[in-house]
Amino acid sequence: MLQFIKYKKLYGGFPAMQVDDLNIGTGIYWIRGVNGSGKSTLLKSIAGILAFEGDILLDNNISIKKQPVAYRKLVNFAEAEPLFPEFLTGKELIALFAQAKDAPAGQEQHYLESMQMQSYVGQPVGTYSSGMLKKLSLVLAFMGNPKLILLDEPLITIDTASLKVLNSWIAERYNTHATTFLLSSHQSLEHDELPTAHELLVENQTLKFIS
Repeated sequence: MLQFIKYKKLYGGFPAMQVDDLNIGTGIYWIRGVNGSGKSTLLKSIAGILAFEGDILLDNNISIKKQPVAYRKLVNFAEAEPLFPEFLTGKELIALFAQAKDAPAGQEQHYLESMQMQSYVGQPVGTYSSGMLKKLSLVLAFMGNPKLILLDEPLITIDTASLKVLNSWIAERYNTHATTFLLSSHQSLEHDELPTAHELLVENQTLKFIS
């Protein structure tokens, strides 16, 4: 599903992450690692936000380097601490993402209702709390028909009830559309709420399987 080919990310000439050759199949994956280990660097590289050496392939043939537009339509990303233009409303951001991701009309309603966001989604995001921003970023990550959804530290700034809703979204997308998920966290995931979650470890500037 996802293939790393001589991937290397350098900062100031020093390697921050390096994955020579690794294949990740369809599934739900928890990327473990201490703070500062490179989890966010890895996810931002996969999302196409950071430049890097080597290549990353989706479904064995869609290259982030050679087919960047096609690749990015199929990969969605929610940052650990999202930042959006403060003057835009949540509805306007959702409309922009829906257009960019070719989302079905009205797709966002299910997510807005289950996260109980209707009362503020029409307000400028500059008025949002950190929890509200987090929920908006998660809604945007589920827009369209992505093959891969990347969630960086989805457990922070989110309450227990909302986390259960997020877990239901993940299970629904995985079971219905076989969407693959990479979730990074230094906290433990509730494996009993997610179908067959595998574990990956970021350690010593590389990525490897644990289970």
